[in-house]
Amino acid sequence: MDYATLLSRTARELKPSGIRKFFDLAATMEGVISLGVGEPDFKTPYAIRRAGVESLEKGRTWYTANAGLLELRRQIAAYLARRFDLCYDENQVLVTVGGSEAIDLCIRACLDPGDQVLIPEPCFVCYDPITRLAGGVPVPIVTRPEEGFRLTPEALEAAITPRTKVLVLPYPNNPTGAIMKREHLEAIARVLRQHDILVLSDEIYAELTFEGRHVSIASLPGMAERTVVVNGFSKAYAMTGWRLGYAAGPEEVIRVMTKLHQFAIMCAPTTSQYAAIEAMRNCDGEIQRMAVQFGMRRGLMVSSLNQMGLACADPLGAFYVFPSIRSTGLGSEEFCERLLREQKVAVVPGGAFGESGEGHVRISYSYSVDHLIEALRRIQVFVEGLG
Repeated sequence: MDYATLLSRTARELKPSGIRKFFDLAATMEGVISLGVGEPDFKTPYAIRRAGVESLEKGRTWYTANAGLLELRRQIAAYLARRFDLCYDENQVLVTVGGSEAIDLCIRACLDPGDQVLIPEPCFVCYDPITRLAGGVPVPIVTRPEEGFRLTPEALEAAITPRTKVLVLPYPNNPTGAIMKREHLEAIARVLRQHDILVLSDEIYAELTFEGRHVSIASLPGMAERTVVVNGFSKAYAMTGWRLGYAAGPEEVIRVMTKLHQFAIMCAPTTSQYAAIEAMRNCDGEIQRMAVQFGMRRGLMVSSLNQMGLACADPLGAFYVFPSIRSTGLGSEEFCERLLREQKVAVVPGGAFGESGEGHVRISYSYSVDHLIEALRRIQVFVEGLG
């Protein structure tokens, strides 16, 4: 078999995830402390686990509706209204296999070959390859540390062309921890209301905003009809392995996304959906409890990294810090490889999140305090050893 011709050129040429590269390498070494994966160290709250177990005990192991359980979609709509002032009904909500599937469905539902997707960088690693696999053209928009890694209206306007179909708005941001406050979003909205562009607002870290309340661009005047909000249960409820997310947006867009979901997936896991109903109904307090812990860890990371000479701005969202490592004289890839081999600490090079991430590394603080303190000690030894 000639696999070079059999396999899709686009698929073959995709670069592997820079996050997984270091995670997989760390897994082959003894005694490694990994700060590379964004996964809360908390157990899924007991009430949610209990609801999942009860669904199995009651034999609820059948397929659900393609769009998800009606009660879950209603609870998602109620949650979005309660927490973020967003107004949706159950027909505007699609339950997906994690937030990543929702992103994929939104992009594929919108793109024809050659259409462009605007992607502020640094950003999570999936937007570019998903766009390419859909036949689209990813257009990176560089964001800068001196502007808080925010998307500016000037940069957005300069990037729009007649082929622009989608703007990804990835805030709170992975990897930088940047957020967009209401005044920043209003400036972006003024640009977008002049164009037929759909906003894919990835709000998976919405509950982890440390300065005021998260604002969704979909809540601004004239933006609900041009925005698909993507969110999920993995970060806010510590439900990563349950693989459950959702999209909410204009019914016409959600209908097409549901059709693609229907053919590729059928429905999200039934047990997870019943557990998620409990999460939406009764676990707002658990969100706050975990957010307080993340806030404490954030302070520890920022102060420690700055003290050892790695300039680190205060991230206002998500659970990552994105310190500059330029003072070491090393590139991001070399810094991460040497830190892993010499001190057995795994972090992710900033270049994995776009070229503008070079000169930084991403460190997740979604781990226990003891875990973080030991990792910071090792990082300090490494940095001091560089002279």
